[in-house]
Amino acid sequence: MKTRPLLTLDDIKTIAAAAEREALANGWAVTIAICDDGGHLLWLQRLDGAAPVSAHIAPAKAHTAALGRRESRLYEEMINQGRVSFLSVPTLQATLEGGVPIVVDGHCIGAVGVSGVKSSEDAQIARAGIVALTAA
Repeated sequence: MKTRPLLTLDDIKTIAAAAEREALANGWAVTIAICDDGGHLLWLQRLDGAAPVSAHIAPAKAHTAALGRRESRLYEEMINQGRVSFLSVPTLQATLEGGVPIVVDGHCIGAVGVSGVKSSEDAQIARAGIVALTAA
């Protein structure tokens, strides 16, 4: 039997707080979503001023990154390079940059999805949250 790390509520709070700090430090109104390795939503935080639709997009980005075990931007890049068949993958909900998997000891244990600013900035916020977890 194998053992592997799992996200705890304290881990989720650490990620969320660091992601929020990154967003606020840059003046970005975003929604932050954190999910487990199965894509199940564990945390949703919509900062003041974030567009209502971002509360739908952020969890979808996290879901895609968790199930795919890769950044959601990689799907966007493949599609933009002509592999449009990825648009038909049934469980990928958002093939846009901004979903980043949480990898600990080689295991994907969840993902962070952010929506509300430029996609690269969304990913920057997500990575800031993950760095805080792995640095703790």
